[in-house]
Amino acid sequence: MRLIFWTGFWTFLADQALKFYVLYGLNLPEEQVIDVAPPYLVLRMAWNRGVNFGLFAEYDLRWFLIALAVVLCAIVIWWMARSPQSRWAHASAGLLVGGALGNVVDRLYLPGVADFINMSCCGIYNPYAFNLADVAIFVGAVGLVLFTGDDDNGKGQRAGKRTGTGTARRRADKTS
Repeated sequence: MRLIFWTGFWTFLADQALKFYVLYGLNLPEEQVIDVAPPYLVLRMAWNRGVNFGLFAEYDLRWFLIALAVVLCAIVIWWMARSPQSRWAHASAGLLVGGALGNVVDRLYLPGVADFINMSCCGIYNPYAFNLADVAIFVGAVGLVLFTGDDDNGKGQRAGKRTGTGTARRRADKTS
Protein backbone atom coordinates (compact mmCIF):
# COMPACT_ATOMS: atom_id res chain seq x y z
CA MET A 1 0.00 0.00 0.00
CA ARG A 2 2.93 2.34 0.59
CA LEU A 3 3.89 2.00 -3.07
CA ILE A 4 0.40 3.12 -4.11
CA PHE A 5 0.65 6.12 -1.79
CA TRP A 6 4.14 7.22 -2.87
CA THR A 7 3.53 6.65 -6.58
CA GLY A 8 0.26 8.56 -6.32
CA PHE A 9 1.87 11.33 -4.27
CA TRP A 10 4.75 11.92 -6.70
CA THR A 11 2.45 11.65 -9.72
CA PHE A 12 0.06 14.20 -8.19
CA LEU A 13 2.93 16.52 -7.23
CA ALA A 14 4.59 16.33 -10.67
CA ASP A 15 1.25 17.01 -12.40
CA GLN A 16 0.41 20.00 -10.22
CA ALA A 17 3.95 21.43 -10.43
CA LEU A 18 3.96 21.17 -14.23
CA LYS A 19 0.51 22.76 -14.45
CA PHE A 20 1.59 25.59 -12.14
CA TYR A 21 4.69 26.24 -14.25
CA VAL A 22 2.80 26.17 -17.55
CA LEU A 23 -0.16 28.25 -16.30
CA TYR A 24 1.71 30.85 -14.26
CA GLY A 25 5.38 30.62 -15.26
CA LEU A 26 4.82 30.45 -19.00
CA ASN A 27 1.47 32.27 -18.78
CA LEU A 28 -0.10 29.85 -21.26
CA PRO A 29 -3.71 30.98 -20.64
CA GLU A 30 -2.78 34.37 -22.08
CA GLU A 31 -0.31 33.14 -24.71
CA GLN A 32 -2.66 30.30 -25.80
CA VAL A 33 0.03 28.56 -27.92
CA ILE A 34 3.75 28.05 -27.34
CA ASP A 35 5.71 26.11 -29.96
CA VAL A 36 8.25 23.87 -28.22
CA ALA A 37 9.18 21.46 -31.03
CA PRO A 38 6.48 21.96 -33.66
CA PRO A 39 4.55 19.98 -34.75
CA TYR A 40 5.71 17.20 -32.42
CA LEU A 41 5.26 19.16 -29.19
CA VAL A 42 3.17 22.30 -28.86
CA LEU A 43 1.77 23.76 -25.66
CA ARG A 44 -1.83 24.66 -26.51
CA MET A 45 -4.15 25.86 -23.74
CA ALA A 46 -7.46 24.05 -23.38
CA TRP A 47 -9.86 24.00 -20.45
CA ASN A 48 -11.60 20.66 -20.37
CA ARG A 49 -14.91 20.91 -18.52
CA GLY A 50 -16.13 17.53 -19.75
CA VAL A 51 -14.65 14.06 -19.92
CA ASN A 52 -12.18 12.63 -22.46
CA PHE A 53 -11.73 14.83 -25.52
CA GLY A 54 -14.10 17.39 -24.00
CA LEU A 55 -17.15 15.16 -24.37
CA PHE A 56 -20.22 16.50 -22.53
CA ALA A 57 -18.47 19.83 -21.88
CA GLU A 58 -21.75 21.66 -22.56
CA TYR A 59 -23.22 20.16 -19.36
CA ASP A 60 -22.24 21.24 -15.87
CA LEU A 61 -20.78 17.92 -14.71
CA ARG A 62 -18.11 19.41 -12.45
CA TRP A 63 -19.34 18.01 -9.13
CA PHE A 64 -20.41 14.70 -10.65
CA LEU A 65 -16.95 14.21 -12.23
CA ILE A 66 -15.21 15.15 -8.96
CA ALA A 67 -17.33 12.66 -7.01
CA LEU A 68 -16.85 9.97 -9.66
CA ALA A 69 -13.06 10.39 -9.61
CA VAL A 70 -12.90 10.22 -5.81
CA VAL A 71 -15.15 7.13 -5.69
CA LEU A 72 -13.13 5.38 -8.41
CA CYS A 73 -9.88 6.17 -6.55
CA ALA A 74 -11.37 4.68 -3.38
CA ILE A 75 -12.47 1.56 -5.27
CA VAL A 76 -9.00 1.06 -6.79
CA ILE A 77 -7.32 1.46 -3.38
CA TRP A 78 -9.83 -0.93 -1.78
CA TRP A 79 -9.28 -3.46 -4.57
CA MET A 80 -5.50 -3.31 -4.15
CA ALA A 81 -5.79 -3.62 -0.35
CA ARG A 82 -8.11 -6.62 -0.31
CA SER A 83 -6.29 -8.89 -2.75
CA PRO A 84 -2.55 -9.48 -3.03
CA GLN A 85 -1.11 -7.91 -6.17
CA SER A 86 2.35 -7.34 -7.63
CA ARG A 87 4.43 -4.22 -7.11
CA TRP A 88 3.70 -3.30 -10.73
CA ALA A 89 -0.03 -3.41 -10.02
CA HIS A 90 0.44 -1.19 -6.95
CA ALA A 91 2.56 1.27 -8.94
CA SER A 92 -0.10 1.30 -11.68
CA ALA A 93 -2.81 1.99 -9.09
CA GLY A 94 -0.72 4.85 -7.71
CA LEU A 95 -0.36 6.38 -11.18
CA LEU A 96 -4.10 6.17 -11.77
CA VAL A 97 -5.01 7.61 -8.34
CA GLY A 98 -2.40 10.39 -8.49
CA GLY A 99 -3.49 11.44 -11.97
CA ALA A 100 -7.18 11.34 -11.12
CA LEU A 101 -6.67 13.45 -7.99
CA GLY A 102 -4.55 15.91 -9.99
CA ASN A 103 -7.49 16.48 -12.33
CA VAL A 104 -9.88 16.71 -9.35
CA VAL A 105 -7.83 19.63 -7.97
CA ASP A 106 -8.09 21.35 -11.36
CA ARG A 107 -11.87 20.96 -11.34
CA LEU A 108 -12.03 22.40 -7.81
CA TYR A 109 -9.83 25.47 -8.31
CA LEU A 110 -9.65 26.19 -12.05
CA PRO A 111 -12.25 26.74 -14.79
CA GLY A 112 -11.75 23.11 -15.81
CA VAL A 113 -8.99 20.56 -16.20
CA ALA A 114 -5.93 22.35 -17.56
CA ASP A 115 -4.90 20.51 -20.74
CA PHE A 116 -1.93 21.90 -22.63
CA ILE A 117 0.22 19.18 -24.22
CA ASN A 118 -0.50 18.84 -27.93
CA MET A 119 1.41 16.42 -30.11
CA SER A 120 1.14 15.81 -33.83
CA CYS A 121 3.23 13.76 -36.19
CA CYS A 122 3.73 12.67 -39.74
CA GLY A 123 1.38 15.19 -41.35
CA ILE A 124 -1.52 14.24 -39.08
CA TYR A 125 -2.85 17.21 -37.12
CA ASN A 126 -4.06 16.40 -33.61
CA PRO A 127 -6.55 19.02 -32.31
CA TYR A 128 -6.64 17.60 -28.77
CA ALA A 129 -4.57 18.53 -25.74
CA PHE A 130 -3.87 16.54 -22.60
CA ASN A 131 -1.83 16.84 -19.42
CA LEU A 132 0.52 14.75 -17.29
CA ALA A 133 -2.37 13.50 -15.13
CA ASP A 134 -4.10 12.13 -18.24
CA VAL A 135 -0.93 10.23 -19.17
CA ALA A 136 -0.67 8.82 -15.63
CA ILE A 137 -4.33 7.74 -15.65
CA PHE A 138 -3.90 6.00 -19.01
CA VAL A 139 -0.63 4.26 -18.07
CA GLY A 140 -2.06 3.29 -14.68
CA ALA A 141 -5.21 1.82 -16.21
CA VAL A 142 -3.22 -0.17 -18.77
CA GLY A 143 -0.90 -1.34 -15.98
CA LEU A 144 -3.84 -2.52 -13.90
CA VAL A 145 -5.12 -4.54 -16.85
CA LEU A 146 -1.69 -6.07 -17.49
CA PHE A 147 -0.48 -6.67 -13.92
CA THR A 148 -3.56 -7.82 -12.02
CA GLY A 149 -5.56 -11.02 -12.01
CA ASP A 150 -4.77 -14.69 -11.97
CA ASP A 151 -1.60 -16.17 -13.34
CA ASP A 152 -1.66 -18.94 -15.97
CA ASN A 153 -2.60 -21.71 -13.55
CA GLY A 154 -5.67 -19.79 -12.32
CA LYS A 155 -4.88 -20.08 -8.62
CA GLY A 156 -5.01 -16.32 -7.97
CA GLN A 157 -1.35 -16.05 -7.01
CA ARG A 158 0.29 -12.67 -7.00
CA ALA A 159 1.40 -11.70 -10.46
CA GLY A 160 5.17 -11.64 -10.67
CA LYS A 161 5.66 -13.18 -7.19
CA ARG A 162 6.93 -16.70 -6.58
CA THR A 163 5.19 -18.88 -4.07
CA GLY A 164 6.27 -22.11 -2.49
CA THR A 165 3.80 -24.27 -4.43
CA GLY A 166 5.89 -24.40 -7.58
CA THR A 167 9.06 -25.33 -5.68
CA ALA A 168 7.27 -28.02 -3.68
CA ARG A 169 5.79 -29.44 -6.89
CA ARG A 170 9.22 -29.63 -8.55
CA ARG A 171 10.67 -31.42 -5.50
CA ALA A 172 7.81 -33.91 -5.55
CA ASP A 173 8.37 -34.56 -9.26
CA LYS A 174 12.09 -35.29 -8.68
CA THR A 175 11.44 -37.83 -5.92
CA SER A 176 8.83 -39.82 -7.81
